This record gives sequence, structure tokens and C-alpha cells, in this order.
Amino acid sequence: MRLPNFGYHLARAKGRVLRRIYTALLPVIVRRRVHSPRAVALDVFAYSNEQMLPEQIRSIRSFLRHVGRPRSFTVVSDGSHTERSIRLLTQVDPNVTVRAAATNISNELPHKFREYLNSHPTGKQLALIMTLPLQGPALYTDADVLFFAGASDLLRCLEQRSVPALYLPDCRFSGDERLLRDVAERKEPVNTGFLVLFAPLDWKLAIERFCLLDGAPEFFTNQTLTHLAIHANGARPLDPAKYVVQLDDQFIYPDRYAGPRLALRHYVNPVRHKFWAHFAS
Repeated sequence: MRLPNFGYHLARAKGRVLRRIYTALLPVIVRRRVHSPRAVALDVFAYSNEQMLPEQIRSIRSFLRHVGRPRSFTVVSDGSHTERSIRLLTQVDPNVTVRAAATNISNELPHKFREYLNSHPTGKQLALIMTLPLQGPALYTDADVLFFAGASDLLRCLEQRSVPALYLPDCRFSGDERLLRDVAERKEPVNTGFLVLFAPLDWKLAIERFCLLDGAPEFFTNQTLTHLAIHANGARPLDPAKYVVQLDDQFIYPDRYAGPRLALRHYVNPVRHKFWAHFAS
């Protein structure tokens, strides 16, 4: 008889309980000002929704604590945030603002692609990424990215302006295979959960591939389009030992990667419960 994986189920149960506690305490938590070690000449953007409110607030607070206070931190809402949630987000720090996803997509883009950016949930995320940077370097981060003590490494990364962008390496290719033309295009997979952008990217290849897409876009279509554009523009990966996307500790109790040398971890859906293992932030 096979025994249940008690470590895995305990970790998931712990994550659920801690998330509920954190959510209940949000009005108190947002009133506790985060001490930031420094000001950072950087504009930060996140694309988020109502469901991810507790993760988004924890993510912002961890960034302020371990990286610093950016020029601005803009949460771009998919439209689902309530007035209460917007109020809570803006109380986290004076530099945090919330705005709706853009609807004024350029008419110069092909109609099919424009419709995707306007109406699809992940298309709206891509629309935001495509506008960055605005003035000076910009950082895009998902709501489920948690920053750790090693995140001061980002300051070193911001000095590297020889490439247009730095990207978060994924642990495996998670994308829309229909957009690829060769097996080699799967190599060095890009995770769209965290990007540092120094200059506007050329999205021509990604747009061409989308317009040739047979069928409706999927959840990972935007990630694959970003993957293609990132490599077409010669972007460079961040250090995967410090900037982590991993699933290999999904079925064990501890977080295998958390520690003082870690800059950040993107807690993608299969390991989302581990986001709450570090309750102090």
C-alpha cells in the first residue's frame, strides 16, 4: 500500500492557512511602512487581478524591503480589482499606483494581434510588456514573484546596459508550440514573470508568428511571443541560481531554493503554496 505524501499535503495545507491569515490581516499589514535600504532609479510594473491581491501586496513589500524604493511601482489591473483592493494596494507605499490595462492599442498593429492585446487576459499582460520601458530602465514582475535578501544583486544587473533586456530563465519550455518553426526555438526558455528592460524591443517576429497562428490563443501564447522577441533582440538571461523558476521541489515540504543568496523566486502555479512558507515579508 502506497502511503500519502504527507510532506506535500502538509505544505499545501500550511500555504492555504497562512494565505488566509495574511489576507485577513491586509488592512493592518498595509499600514506598516516598509523600511527600504535605498532609492532605485527604476520604474516597476506588475499585471495583476483581484484574486492575486494578497500575493501582489507581499510581492511589493518584499521588493521594497530587499531591493529598494523605485521611482514608481505601477500595478496594472485586468479590471477585476475592487475599490477596497485598489485602496489597500496604494496604501502599501506612496510610490504604488493602480491603473487599468491599456485599451488604446496602436491602430498600426495588425487587427488580429490588436484584438488579442485588447481582449485576452494574457494578451493584456503582453500589451503592457510591449510598452516598456517608458523613461529609463523598467522592470516587469508578476504578482507571485517574491524577493529575498539577495535581491540587491539587481543593482548590479541594472548597470549592464550592453543588452536591451535581461530575462528570467524558465526551468522548462512552457509555451504555445504552434508559434515555433524549429525545435531549436525551444532552447533557453523565457519566463515572462520577471523582465528587466533597458530599451524597447523589436516585436516584428512575434507579431508575424501570431498573425500566422491557426486557432485561438492559449494561456502560454504571450510567453512564447515574448520568448521569441527576447531572443530575436539578443537579450541575456539572469543567473538561474539567484533568479529561480523551479518545479523540482513541488512534492516535498521545504522550499529548496529560499535562502539569503536568493534574489527572487517566481512561484508559478504548481508551487504557489510555497510562496507562503516565508511569512515574515
